[in-house]
Amino acid sequence: MSSAKRTDPRASGSHAADSHDLIRVHGARENNLKDVSVEIPKRRLTVFTGVSGSGKSSLVFNTIAAESQRLINETYSAFVQGFMPTLARPEVDVLDGLTTAIIVDQQRMGADPRSTVGTATDVNAMLRILFSRLGDPHIGPPSAYSFNTASVRASGAITVERGAKKAVKATFQRTGGMCTHCEGRGTVSDIDLTQLYDDSKSLAEGAFTIPGWKSDSQWTVQVYAQSGFVDPDKPIRDYTDTELRDFLYGEPVKVKVNGVNLTYEGLIPKIQKSFLSKDKEAMQPHIRAFVERAVTFTTCPECEGTRLSEGARSSRIGKISIADACAMEIRDLAGWVRDLDEPSVAPLLTALRDALDSFVEIGLGYLSLDRPAGTLSGGEAQRVKMVRHLGSSLTDTTYVFDEPTVGLHPHDIQRMNDLLLRLRDKGNTVLVVEHKPEAIAIADHVIDLGPGAGTAGGTVCFQGTVGELRAADTVTGRHLDDRAALKESVRKPTGALEIRGARRHNLQDVDVDVPLGVLCVVTGVAGSGKSSLIHGSVPAGADVVSVDQSPIKGSRRSNPATYTGLLDPIRKAFAKANGVKPALFSANSEGACPTCNGAGVIYTDLAMMAGVAAPCEDCEGKRFQPAVLEYRFGGRDISEVLAMPVDRAEEFFGAGEARTPAAHKILQRLSDVGLGYLTLGQPLTTLSGGERQRLKLATHMSEKGGVYVLDEPTTGLHLADVEQLLGLLDRLVDAGKSVIVIEHHQAVMAHADWIIDLGPGAGHDGGRVVFEGTPADLVAARSTLTGEHLAAYVGA
Repeated sequence: MSSAKRTDPRASGSHAADSHDLIRVHGARENNLKDVSVEIPKRRLTVFTGVSGSGKSSLVFNTIAAESQRLINETYSAFVQGFMPTLARPEVDVLDGLTTAIIVDQQRMGADPRSTVGTATDVNAMLRILFSRLGDPHIGPPSAYSFNTASVRASGAITVERGAKKAVKATFQRTGGMCTHCEGRGTVSDIDLTQLYDDSKSLAEGAFTIPGWKSDSQWTVQVYAQSGFVDPDKPIRDYTDTELRDFLYGEPVKVKVNGVNLTYEGLIPKIQKSFLSKDKEAMQPHIRAFVERAVTFTTCPECEGTRLSEGARSSRIGKISIADACAMEIRDLAGWVRDLDEPSVAPLLTALRDALDSFVEIGLGYLSLDRPAGTLSGGEAQRVKMVRHLGSSLTDTTYVFDEPTVGLHPHDIQRMNDLLLRLRDKGNTVLVVEHKPEAIAIADHVIDLGPGAGTAGGTVCFQGTVGELRAADTVTGRHLDDRAALKESVRKPTGALEIRGARRHNLQDVDVDVPLGVLCVVTGVAGSGKSSLIHGSVPAGADVVSVDQSPIKGSRRSNPATYTGLLDPIRKAFAKANGVKPALFSANSEGACPTCNGAGVIYTDLAMMAGVAAPCEDCEGKRFQPAVLEYRFGGRDISEVLAMPVDRAEEFFGAGEARTPAAHKILQRLSDVGLGYLTLGQPLTTLSGGERQRLKLATHMSEKGGVYVLDEPTTGLHLADVEQLLGLLDRLVDAGKSVIVIEHHQAVMAHADWIIDLGPGAGHDGGRVVFEGTPADLVAARSTLTGEHLAAYVGA
């Protein structure tokens, strides 16, 4: 009897499991993707390139990473899934070979006033345990050192329902570390009454200086004048204590004004509800300016900005309190922790050292743990999120990064590249969406999307190595080796903005003259003090237009037309042409389809499963009532106009019977910043980061200002789009504006008329001006890190 021979797959060197070395995507149709099919090698570094809006994020984040997260969520019980965000399956035919995805995106960290770098990374939690074990005097458990935990005391009778019911007297106490005065915020807000009214006038004389409150016929003003609590003909400064208290802090009460029942409420709570509870970004510019004038934030006098109670500040290890530890630069704190030698907390010290060393390694050693999370730039926020993954022992994981070089000086990009390669070498798949040539150069595999943006994109133009990309005839391939040249002649300044004794954050008594009438670039390594110098020292007056990195907010009802104010002239033009109200032509107002309330889709909530969005059958996704769509302007109805791309709309409103100068002007600005392909009614939630930044820039270009301050405008821009941005900056300067740009991109530096370089390092090693002059002088001197990298860039 013979036995069959069994082949050992290990002997032949091939195993069935080893065949799963690709992530296969077939038929991806998310957003603008057009049946995209790609095969991505696992355990390699793959970079996705293409112009802004070509579909990179739709493929990487909205398809691959989203499906990975959805499948992981489905492994939990239905009960647990009920507490988790519900994710729909992406529009894709086949997704095969996925691994667990860890997303490290550029979403700014929550701007909650109690969220800091320490709380966001769990380093504060470890510090609190350390002080609760070693602090002298001992004041309590870790919660006693937490500025998010208030002290609680309670006593009373409780009924224990066990056997015979029995009332038991009990006391309860929890020691928290929160400062009672500022409630753990570190700052206290105050309303400047002089910005609300002129106390030399009476209400009848128009004392209010609040926007929209000046008219005597305005209902809000009439409520105060006819309330009976104050004399409308008496100047406010002459009010008695009772009148002033009722005027400023009165409780809500019903009063009769001109025969109508209305609610009277003190001015301070009224302002807090009317203005301060709303999102500043969503306010009209003049309302936002009023709020910024009227509300002042000052450091809490009791805790001196540390957010902590007196007890938490009094407990020390050696001479250092937890407030002192959180205020140190992280690299200094890492040194202090390294010097601690206490066997009883050895595992905790090891974990704390590793976490702090990761900060230093990733180039964030200049931050402090008490830095509010909302003040971090997009690039800093992304690197803070990376900290928790650097020491991870996980392998065969997919790490997804969204432009990890954003906010990094060329000097720091090499360090970031090393970190990405280290993650790959541990056996992980690393997917990176990126525009910078220095980051593309380290890729094992490149996938280039395009050829254009929006509807002109969404296809794969190239797959292969970096060397093959250089030879490929794609937009990225052609521009990969582009280098902006130094200008032969630079503009002469027309004046100077004098900054004297700047000491904000890490600035060390900086004196500098920022030239006006030219393109001035402020540069330096991350954390050297660029934003502190410009945003902290350039006066935010009526003549300064500042476009910072704060994200634009918008729901799925918001679109480029509503965000830029374009919809107003369009609605008025439709209303005038048809003799009806403008409100009919708003999907958020009277013209909305009653079935879907103007959303265009019907959302069905399925609890712990992904909700379903189906096009509204009544309006067929057009968002308007059928009667509204019968009104036409220039031969189009309102839904057809909102479906137009910016470029076509610019032609439509620029000439002929549909000519509307107010709309045409806004459309020109959108086209100038390279957003000609966006449709007017496209939801803001579908825009990429680069598109949102440029939409914000286009909106601010309408403001009348002599000085434009731009914070890293190349964020999210493809190499080809940077040329267009430089042209836009030139047009602004040639129109008589002064443009100050905080930037790391060498193309913008080379194109500048004047450069201010801060450094030489970050944190307390920075905060000084190390160079002022023309780009040519900086290249010739090579005296700074920026000078060395710029010289290499221009080939000098």
